[in-house]
Amino acid sequence: MTAFHEVSFPMPLALGAAGGPERRTEIVTLASGQEVRNAKWSRSRRRWDVGGAVSSVQDLQTLISFFEARMGRLYGFRFRDPLDYSSADAGTEPGAGDQVLGVGDGTQTTFQLCKWYGAVKRTITKPVDGTARVSVDGVEQSTGWSVSTDTGEIAFDTAPPSGAVVRAGFKFDCPVRFETDQINAVIEAFGAGRIVSVTLIELV
Repeated sequence: MTAFHEVSFPMPLALGAAGGPERRTEIVTLASGQEVRNAKWSRSRRRWDVGGAVSSVQDLQTLISFFEARMGRLYGFRFRDPLDYSSADAGTEPGAGDQVLGVGDGTQTTFQLCKWYGAVKRTITKPVDGTARVSVDGVEQSTGWSVSTDTGEIAFDTAPPSGAVVRAGFKFDCPVRFETDQINAVIEAFGAGRIVSVTLIELV
């Protein structure tokens, strides 16, 4: 991933974000009235409007400062989705057995972090430092592995044995960028202001 800053979007502004996953589905209605539906995207892409969290001049300054440091759309950054940031169920801490990463073959030493939504797999590339836990065949591994917070890859010192199920738990951020190169700010009263709309879009 090029042109990326390993910095996080300010959490107070993230808590007011509105948005989530988006898919692109093509629907064709046949002469019989039946529908043919095709997925044009192989995976979802997330987008959020963070303008609603801005209510003061201080919030405006924080957002504009962050926007300028990223040079608008040029540099990506980390965003913590308030509703989807953990491998575990809501209200619980990540555990070493949360998500299946793969099955060992005796030679493979790297496994990509991912999160499953039923049968749909989401690749996780920006885990939060210090939150990952890993297990092999149900046994948590406290040593013998490392995780890249840049790519989300788990690297084992020794390849897990053939047939061993590799699992992990973690918290994560979403790689995003600003969708626009312009911010429209409104000062409504002394000490109060708002942003018409500022959208963040997931990098894929």
